Amino acid sequence: MEGGGSVSWMKYGPVVSLFVVILALWFRSPQNEDLDDRLDTVLSSLLRAEQKVGMSNVVRPKVAVGFGGCVDLIVDGVSLLNKIGLPPTDQPLHHDYIENAEQLAQSFAYFFAPGAAAERFMLNDTLFSELVEASRDLPGNRWSVGGNAPVMAGRMATEGCDVLLGGSFSPDFTDVLSQHITVAGNILDEPDIHLILEYPSGASWGHYTSRRANRYIIHSDDHNPYLDSMEEFAEKLGDFKPDLLVVGGLQMMDNFPFQSGERDALFSRLADLLSSSSPQIGVHFEMASFVEESIMEDLLHYVIPHADSLGMNEQELPNLLSLLKGSNITVLSDPNPRVATVLDQMREVYRILNQRYKDANDGKPLTRLHVHTLAFQAMIVTRGSQWKNTMSATAKASLTANRHVCGSNDIDPSKARLIMDDSFSVSRQEGSQRIPLQETRPVSCWDEEDYEICVAPVLVCTEVYQTAGGGDNISAAGLVLQI
Repeated sequence: MEGGGSVSWMKYGPVVSLFVVILALWFRSPQNEDLDDRLDTVLSSLLRAEQKVGMSNVVRPKVAVGFGGCVDLIVDGVSLLNKIGLPPTDQPLHHDYIENAEQLAQSFAYFFAPGAAAERFMLNDTLFSELVEASRDLPGNRWSVGGNAPVMAGRMATEGCDVLLGGSFSPDFTDVLSQHITVAGNILDEPDIHLILEYPSGASWGHYTSRRANRYIIHSDDHNPYLDSMEEFAEKLGDFKPDLLVVGGLQMMDNFPFQSGERDALFSRLADLLSSSSPQIGVHFEMASFVEESIMEDLLHYVIPHADSLGMNEQELPNLLSLLKGSNITVLSDPNPRVATVLDQMREVYRILNQRYKDANDGKPLTRLHVHTLAFQAMIVTRGSQWKNTMSATAKASLTANRHVCGSNDIDPSKARLIMDDSFSVSRQEGSQRIPLQETRPVSCWDEEDYEICVAPVLVCTEVYQTAGGGDNISAAGLVLQI
């Protein structure tokens, strides 16, 4: 009987399989069509929102961006670790900096599984050199201009700005920059290399599986922590007369082995530069992966009080908020937070920093806060401040997320998906308003207290080309329409 049953199944199996496929297509096709139509509608609506504000062809906005830069060597992270024979660890651990291969494995595993972005300084020059050499002939590797400042400068030049870039680079590096970028800094013989260990969603390393696409960055950089272009950058600022001053790349100073007093002196000079700029010039500070508590305290003392605008991701927002509330740094947070959670955290950061400004009666109030996550973009902008076009800027930031990660200016809906909920609460407080995602008006904006909030869904790229530099491109694109 069993044998007969098997023969009978094999005889009719192909027919049954075909019938199952036809049934699946019959039931799934309308649903897929609806999904495709929805993505098309959201995309066309975001594009319309972005295009509501055109850049003037007559006067290009002027943006000064510091500090530093490097050459990124981008590789598949798991392939590199396999190539050097580094086995998956049974102990995912957070390390402030990396001294040996075991710590690298532990630190990579710690951030890889949740799919959280991280950046660490490697004290071990020999190990770092070995990793770079192993990466050079790894299939699919890529070299690109790296560092927060050059990446933001490049995006702003592409979007129609003239840029003054503060950084020390090799001649080869400056040759590939846009003609709309002027460099202020020293000339280096060799650029610093940063290793970008990328991985897609669902990647496996031993028994670890990544929950989302992201990257783990390591460097052994001994130029950028010293902000050695700051003096020449400051000298050129006066004649350049920027509309906006952007500061990034300060995470290079995190856990760097400075001599006693060196870092304080650098931060003090930076504070002087920021405070001496014209009050009419907007100042934006782009956050990054900071893990050393003392440097976060330095940022709160020397940098953030002079910034009108802050940009950060879903890891950096709770990190900053935790410190503002007197708690320890949060090294790892939810990589896919809900909209309500992020908005509550943004309101609290906005409130605390502006209260600190009032109490100190010094510096600048915070009038713009932009948080970029995988699923959505969120902005808080003070009504009546110098920042304009918030709705269009939020849409542009959302579109730029897809363009950068997919590696194409043309957005293909077949390579994208919406992971933001169909509706979201504006707060985690009980009874809070829920806002539905409207395909024809996907950017939701509303007023609260003295500010406007805008939230836009991201068409999340499903065929990832590159995640590194995503936040810098997104923040820069959002700023361009607001100056």
